[in-house]
Amino acid sequence: MSHFIYLVRHGEQQNAEFGINDGPLSERGRAQAHAIGRRLARVPFDQAFTSPLDRALETALIIDQYTQGPAIEPSNLLFDCIPSPAETAPEAYASFYSGVDDSVVEAGQAQMQDAVGAFMTHTREDQHTLLVTHNFVIGYLVAHALELPEWRWLTLGTGNTALTVLRLRSTRPNELTLFGDCSHLADADRTGMSWSPPV
Repeated sequence: MSHFIYLVRHGEQQNAEFGINDGPLSERGRAQAHAIGRRLARVPFDQAFTSPLDRALETALIIDQYTQGPAIEPSNLLFDCIPSPAETAPEAYASFYSGVDDSVVEAGQAQMQDAVGAFMTHTREDQHTLLVTHNFVIGYLVAHALELPEWRWLTLGTGNTALTVLRLRSTRPNELTLFGDCSHLADADRTGMSWSPPV
């Protein structure tokens, strides 16, 4: 039996380019959320959770209009965070960590350890769980599921409302069945990545 975990990054945040930590979705972000909601409409979710931050919560509430199963519940375990310390990462990421307080990283580590215990569970029957959260959280959970080095979340970025699916199996290794998929979005609505594919 398998536990399928559907990881969705929040939609585009309004005025995100100005460095605002949190806020409502932009008009395009709301369109992204409706698109992923329609995509997930037929999944028989057994449980669903969201980060309480505005951009994730608004995304989740839109998705909730389309999906089956229980209403999406806020969970502090899905907050945006920095989930591992600088010393575990290659020197190339030193600039990313510059200015980040140790207490922030320690809180992120503790949060993600609890998140793994709460969400990354094996089940006796097929189960479907939706998690609406943030880029770093998704990267960390994927790296953990695949037993990658802890810092590898730094290399696993996804776009706004991208869909990632993990399959946790009791008798076989975990599987990454989908990563960062944005096929529900038009090209003009694909945001949140710092790179562009070659033309």
